Amino acid sequence: MAFGQYVNLDFDQIKTSIRDYLRANTNFTDYDFEGSNLSIIIDALAYNTYTTAYNTNMAANECFLDSATLRENVVALARNIGYVPRSRRSARARVSFTVDGLTETSTLTINAGIICNGAGDNTNYIFCIPEDITVPVVNGVAEFNNIEIYEGNFISQEFTVDTSLFNQRYILDNSFIDTLQSKLKLNLHQLLHLQSLTNKLITLLELHPHQIHTYCKKLKMKDMN
Repeated sequence: MAFGQYVNLDFDQIKTSIRDYLRANTNFTDYDFEGSNLSIIIDALAYNTYTTAYNTNMAANECFLDSATLRENVVALARNIGYVPRSRRSARARVSFTVDGLTETSTLTINAGIICNGAGDNTNYIFCIPEDITVPVVNGVAEFNNIEIYEGNFISQEFTVDTSLFNQRYILDNSFIDTLQSKLKLNLHQLLHLQSLTNKLITLLELHPHQIHTYCKKLKMKDMN
């Protein structure tokens, strides 16, 4: 006897469908499905079917942009239509200050990293600069004008390319990264498979492929010169 079309997604409905199917079989005509050990088997079958149906439904939902809930799936689907989702954006501020009493140097440099600490609403906020800033010293005074600072910590990560791994991934484990301030540096002297690596970095950094390829071409031309 053929099993009817399966459309139920509720556990009790699945269990009822299995019972109806077994009752229609002449081999189980006199069975008491409520009180026999067969009820335990039906429960196990219904639970397995329910779990499989749920997983299948969730997996199918992740294949479409309208119903996907996991961010990595939304990002992958959006990339197919040329859209790059934005990341978090750090707060910014512009500050100016001077340093005096400098007599033994002609320039003053502020290194990249934490530059100041702000406070507001009983909360402290750390501000950083992504690059070194150097200004000349004039008459013993170094003047920093209109410096743009960013809230958050300045961090860096290094990855080593392992050519023995076909699908090596380079994961930035900080989910609060501001991608507008992210910078990628490649060591072209040690990079054997540039095209393969850039394809992986596109997925990792959520950048448009054209941006990565253009950047790598510029680096390669500069290195050859």
